[in-house]
Amino acid sequence: MWWDERVSARFRRNLQPTLTYWSVFFSFGLCIAFLGPTLLDLRCQTQSSLSQITWVFFSQQFCLLLGSCLGGVFKRTLAQSLFALFASSLAISLVFAIIPLCHNVVVLAVVMAVAGLAMGCIDTISNMQLVKIYQKDSAIFLQALHFFVGFGALLSPLIADPFLSDTNCILSNSTANASSNLPHIRKSLVPHHPGNLSHYDLPMKGMVVTRVSYAFWIMALINLPVPIAVFFLLYKERMVPCFKSSSHPLLSADELAMETRPAEKDDLSTAHECYGHDDLFSCCQSKNYRGASYTYFAVHITGALVLFMTDGIVGEYSGFIYSYAVEEPLSVVHKVAGYLPSLFWGFITLGRLISIPVSYRMKPATMVFINVVGVLITFLLLLIFSYSVVFLFVGTASLGLFLSSTFPSMLAYTEDILQYKGCATTVLVTGAGIGEMVLQLLVGSIIHDQGSYSFLVCGMIFGGLAFTFYAFLLFFHRMYPKPSSDMDDASPDKPAVMDDTGQYQR
Repeated sequence: MWWDERVSARFRRNLQPTLTYWSVFFSFGLCIAFLGPTLLDLRCQTQSSLSQITWVFFSQQFCLLLGSCLGGVFKRTLAQSLFALFASSLAISLVFAIIPLCHNVVVLAVVMAVAGLAMGCIDTISNMQLVKIYQKDSAIFLQALHFFVGFGALLSPLIADPFLSDTNCILSNSTANASSNLPHIRKSLVPHHPGNLSHYDLPMKGMVVTRVSYAFWIMALINLPVPIAVFFLLYKERMVPCFKSSSHPLLSADELAMETRPAEKDDLSTAHECYGHDDLFSCCQSKNYRGASYTYFAVHITGALVLFMTDGIVGEYSGFIYSYAVEEPLSVVHKVAGYLPSLFWGFITLGRLISIPVSYRMKPATMVFINVVGVLITFLLLLIFSYSVVFLFVGTASLGLFLSSTFPSMLAYTEDILQYKGCATTVLVTGAGIGEMVLQLLVGSIIHDQGSYSFLVCGMIFGGLAFTFYAFLLFFHRMYPKPSSDMDDASPDKPAVMDDTGQYQR
């Protein structure tokens, strides 16, 4: 195997929980990418207008952000984390099954809000638990985790595609113009930005003819093994109330001792009590950062700002690249331009797969530096060759590769700086979620006012800001106080110790 025996031994001993967290993130990916392709069919199902149905995007994204903020509440014990993941993954299956029954746009928005909350909890808890298990070795496993979200995001549109309507799915006397432009309308839709699509006459009344329900039921069945896997992990750890006799850790003290050197319990207990991973609101309590240096806050803030920009770029680029391509000066034909979002997400998934072995050989800080510089250079070249359709495809693929590993690498790097004692996971996940929602709305407004060329200019500015914030992060890393000899015993190499309940805090 391309990693050393110590990491391999830790992976084998944590095989079931690791695979479970990866599978739960597959649910996240499955749920995050289905809405765009199916939105027009859902508009027919709910018999709503184009502007009304795009609010469903917003309800999902806003509640995803809220779920990310609240996700840390459920990680105080392993049992809470696993029960939250079980409920969230089961909720996603139920959402897929219920969507075909939603014939009112408000009801559909509420259902998607529930899905967003579940996705936010999954995002925070899965990242947090893998960091706790593997700590300084977490970069490899975080890259794999984010590969699974990309895989799920690629799979759900493929499942939906055979069931999408080729013509208007509400039969009326005025569907001819809208039917011929339906593929263009579908690919141009982004969260709450119908843009210049309002002139298309999409009927709201008539006979609904759509088969998209089958796609949602198939996705519900595909996702069903995920909550079952979480339940089996709960059962193995004897955390299911009916079978609970005692609380067992995922990794015993004897097993941990085989791969780490002994540590003093008192030092590590103190470290976990003072600086454990908390939810966003607990992180803001003064008792949790009393006596902390300014660099402690600066690392959290600059790390979150980097992901605010890079995840925001992912959201706005995937949302508007099709609309940019079909407008002047490129004027790419609609069918060809439709491949651009798929190319972008395909190379994000490929990049995450490649990053799994690369992250073992390369430090997270180096990977993040290559990523942000690559994003900046790609946008610069896209601006220089803005009249080249070929380079638009090359640049889209390049951008997907550079953005693919930014989040897991940044998370691993920030946790390394803070020695796994801050609130980095919660803060970074929240910052990324805010960036993806805010920058998409911002870019949509700018394109509407300034034209399609501003799309690349915005990307260039966001890439430059990401690089600037990363430079500040490197500076604050150098200023961050090094662990004292007393704190060496509480390093990531040390085994976890039992809390008052007899359960290992990991």
